[in-house]
Amino acid sequence: MPRMKAAIFVEPGRIVLDEKPIPDVGPRDALMRITTTTICGTDIHILKGEYPVAKGLTIGHEPVGIIEKLGSAVEGYTEGQRVIAGAITPSGHSYACLCGCGSQDGPGTKHGFKATGGWKFGNSIDGCQAEYVLVPDAAANLSPVAEGLSDEEILMCPDIMSTGFAGAESGGVKIGDTVVVFALGPIGLCAVAGAKLMGATTIIGVDTVPARLEVAKKLGADIVVDFKKGDPVEQIMKLTDGRGVDVAIEALGTQGTFESALRVLRPGGTLSSLGVYSSDLTIPLSAFSAGLGDNKIITSLCPGGKERMRRLMNVVASGRVDLKSLVTHRFKLDDIEAAYDLFGHQRDGVLKVAITP
Repeated sequence: MPRMKAAIFVEPGRIVLDEKPIPDVGPRDALMRITTTTICGTDIHILKGEYPVAKGLTIGHEPVGIIEKLGSAVEGYTEGQRVIAGAITPSGHSYACLCGCGSQDGPGTKHGFKATGGWKFGNSIDGCQAEYVLVPDAAANLSPVAEGLSDEEILMCPDIMSTGFAGAESGGVKIGDTVVVFALGPIGLCAVAGAKLMGATTIIGVDTVPARLEVAKKLGADIVVDFKKGDPVEQIMKLTDGRGVDVAIEALGTQGTFESALRVLRPGGTLSSLGVYSSDLTIPLSAFSAGLGDNKIITSLCPGGKERMRRLMNVVASGRVDLKSLVTHRFKLDDIEAAYDLFGHQRDGVLKVAITP
C-alpha cells in the first residue's frame, strides 16, 4: 500500500513525523495533494494535551493543494485542479447545515469532550500536515483557486482569516463602531482586518509584542495598547472617554483577556469570543453589571465550506486585505518537528509558518 509522510500526535508533548498509508477515496471524498499548509495555535493546544484527540491522528487543518483523486460521486471538479478546503468541513445536508449553522456539523462527542462541530481535520479525522489529506464531502468543501493567487496569499483562508473575520461578523460590527481586539496573534490580527472591512472607524489592538502591534496598524488598527504599560481596561476606557467599546473581540482564550473584554463594553455592547479556552471561565459580578447591562457574549467557530472559501479568496484577490506578512517562517514537512518547537515556544517573532511537503 502506498505510504506518505505525516505529522502524527503520539501523546501529550509529542507530535512526530512518521509514515501512514495514503487514504483510500470514498464516493463523496477527494484526495488532495498538499502543496502548502501551516501550524495553528489549536495544534499547540493538542500538543500540550489541553485539547484531547486520539493517539495516532494526523494533525493540521489548513490545506492548500491539488486534487489527486476524486470520488465517483463528486461532480464539478477535475483531477489536477488547484483547490483549498476550509478547516471546517460541513456536509451541506445535516440538521446543523440546514438550520444555517454548518460550522457545527460534527460527530457529537469525542473522548468524553463535547466536539467542536464541523472541525474534523486533525480533530476527528486525519488532518493536513501530511503529503495528502482526504477531504470529506468534497463537493461541499473544495473551492477552486483563481489563477494568479499564490499558496501563501490564500493560506490564511481555511482557518484564521475565516475565524478572525467571524469575530467581527458575529459581534455585529457596524459602520462607525469602536472595536477592541484583545491579543494580536494571527487570529486577532485577522479580526482587526475583518472589523475594518465591516465598517469600524476606531479599532484598538491590545498586545505587548512590538512587531504584532505594528502589523495590527498595517491591517487597520487605529490605536494600539501595550498591556505591559498599564491596565488595558483603564487605557481603553480613557481612550473612549469612559463610554466603552461597541464590540470587544477576545482572541486568546484566557480568563484575563475574557474579563478585560467584558469590562470595556459599553452598555448593550457585545463580547465576541474567539479564544480556545482550556479551563473554566468565571464572569465577575461587576464586569457583568449583575446581568443587567444588556450585553451579549457570543462565540464563533470558523465558518467553512466552499462558498465561505470562495468569498475569502475574493477578498484577497481584490487587494482589500493582504495577509502574506503573517507568514514569517517557512519549513519543509520533513522539518515539521522543528517548526512545532519554534511555533510552540513563540520564538524569533513567529506569527505563522508555511509548511511545504
